Parts: sequence; C-alpha cells; structure tokens
Amino acid sequence: MAGNRGVVYQGAGRVEVQDIAYPEFELKDGPGVNPANVGRKVPHGVILKVVATNICGSDQHMVRGRTTAPEGLVLGHEITGEVVEKGSDVEFVEVGDLVSVPFNISCGRCRNCKERRTEICLNVNPDRPGSAYGYVDMGGWVGGQAEYALVPYADWNLLRFPDRDRAMEKILDLTMLSDIFPTGYHGCVTAGVGVGSSVYVAGAGPVGLAAAASAQLLGAAVVIVGDMKEERLAQARSFGCEAVNVAEGDPGEQIERILGSPVVDCAVDAVGFEAHGTGKDAEKEAPASVLNTAMALTRAGGSIGIPGLYVTGDPGASDEAAREGSLSIRLGLGWSKSHAFFTGQCPVMKYHRELMAAIMTDRVQIAKAVNAVAIPLEEAPEGYRSFDEGAASKYVLDPNGYLGTG
Repeated sequence: MAGNRGVVYQGAGRVEVQDIAYPEFELKDGPGVNPANVGRKVPHGVILKVVATNICGSDQHMVRGRTTAPEGLVLGHEITGEVVEKGSDVEFVEVGDLVSVPFNISCGRCRNCKERRTEICLNVNPDRPGSAYGYVDMGGWVGGQAEYALVPYADWNLLRFPDRDRAMEKILDLTMLSDIFPTGYHGCVTAGVGVGSSVYVAGAGPVGLAAAASAQLLGAAVVIVGDMKEERLAQARSFGCEAVNVAEGDPGEQIERILGSPVVDCAVDAVGFEAHGTGKDAEKEAPASVLNTAMALTRAGGSIGIPGLYVTGDPGASDEAAREGSLSIRLGLGWSKSHAFFTGQCPVMKYHRELMAAIMTDRVQIAKAVNAVAIPLEEAPEGYRSFDEGAASKYVLDPNGYLGTG
C-alpha cells in the first residue's frame, strides 16, 4: 500500500504537511468525522492520485480560526486527480481516467440531487444537507490536499476529461472546475448577469476574479471589481475589468465615475462573513457590509448572487450576534427595491461540463484570470501564509509532480 501525505489544520494560523492514512473504501473515525458516518462503506467510490488540489478562501476561514473546525482536520475540497483504484460498485469510471471532483459531495439518489441541487444532498452528511471534502461540519469526508483521496459515488460525482493529453495541457485551468470557476459563474447566473449587464463583484480574491471572468463569458458590458488590496485589483484590471478600491471611499461614488450612474444591474458578493467596511471604516470588520453595499448599488428589480461564505458559527466574530451568523442586514432596503437574493454553495455539477468545454475551446482563460501558481505540496504552509496576506494568486498544490514543481 502506498503512503500518503496531506495538509493538516493544527489550530488557528497553523497548517502542517503530515503523513496521513492512505484512503480506504470505508470512512474511519477521525477529526471532524460525524459518528454516524464512522464505518460507512464506500464500494461506490474511487481512490485518486491527486494531480492538482487548490488552496481556497473557504479553507482560509478555517485556518484563521474563524470556524469550529477541529485540529487534525485534513484540508482541501478542490481536487483533480487520476483514478488508481475503484470500488466494487463503480461501473463506468475506469482506472487511469483523469477527472475533476466537484467540491460538493452528493449521492445522486436523493430528491435534491435529482433536482440538480447537489449542494444540499440529503444523504452524505448526518448533520445537515450538503457536504464537502475536508471541511468543518460537512460529515467528515477526508480532504484532498493530499497525495491520495477518496471520492464516493464516483460514477455520479466525477467529471472525466475526454482527452488526457489535451487536458494536461490546460490542467491549471481545468483544476478550477472543482470549485471557484463554477462558484463564480453561479454567483453571476443567480445575479442575472447577461448580455449588456453592468456588474459589481465584491472581492478580488480567486472567487471574485472567477466571477468577473464568468460575467465576461456571460456577455456583461462592464464588470467592476471592488477590493482594498491594490495587487488584487491590478489582477482584475489585467483581463479587462474596472476596479474600485473600497478603502478609498464610497463604492457607489466610484462606480458613478465609471458608469455615470451609482447603480449596477447585478451584484455578486464574493467576500462573505469576514467582510470589512468601506472608506474610513475599511480596517474594521463589518460582516454585513458587503451585503448592505450590494443592496445600495444594485438597481431596483435587480438580483444579488452570494457565493461568498456565511457561517452559523464564527468564534472569532467581533460581537455575540455575529458569532451565531446573525448580521445587521438592511433587509428593508432590499425589500423596497424588490431585490432577489441567492445564497448557498454552488451546485458544481450544474455547470462544470459546460465550463470544461469553454476552457477546452479557449473561450476563457480562467487560470490566467485568477493568476494560478503551482507549488509543491510541502510548500502548502507558505502558500496559506501568502494567500492570507492578500497575494493576488490562486495557489495550486502539486502533490505528485504532475505539474512539474518537484
């Protein structure tokens, strides 16, 4: 049996690359594993040799200590890999297939899965609808920032790349299919982005940049990205977006200088619960700030897509209400403008095949848009530190040397 190494959460601000168990076709007890999932058989699963696995902003929330994630949790929900073993119930996926793994774990059998709501599968997480690899309160499925990873319900979950050689040529783009590209795209679709739209994207991290690229793919006339990190705003400008530094003042006034109007057709919140204020309050954490700004900026009758993460438990929040996910949202403003709000995880399977086609036909260069940078698995702690400091990069881990970093 092969060995295995993975990125392990060690408490607030710390991750380490450690020896971890090689996957088996059964869920074992461990940090974050729901007791009801211990011993669960996975004959419908496959074991992947991981080709690429990415550091995500959602991982960073845990690593900052802003969730109830237990120490010892193996991180990573953005996985692309090669099938090296298959369970006895796997019929269509074959050893040697190169595949993308949706970060949502879903069974394909429950009501929600059959209605294409794979982000809220009813059968994979005893705690609540919806599950993901290596994430707090998501059932305890081991994360994929590792050399090898287990994927359940493989025939259902996996997206196979039809041409291995062509896929490897675009692997930095294709690895974004596991999460941030569909997530950014979902934010835009739910916000109603279409041909000729004006779009405000809050946040120039990888999901925000993916949303901006998605808005362009959907035909937006102008995409405006807001952030307070100049390096990230420069990355947004590099592929044709307008940019506003929210630390320099009211985003609406800056947008008016760009559009001639302080409102946009659509808004996307790619920040989430660790939001800060704007202008003189930019250094202060204000978890409802982006949502309230989005309502102020979006025209009456417009929609707001919210792929940014909001949580039910935030031990690091600045006030008691926010520790339970209760935020001071100006719902009356949204109601008076007849806004539609769309929240929750992206149902990756709803979009990933079409987005794969867009990548393979050169309709979009998502790796360039998010500034994908491949690093060895052993450099994951440095990647987390750099990302936390606001680097305008999407770090892609290379556990087995497929990307040539070793």
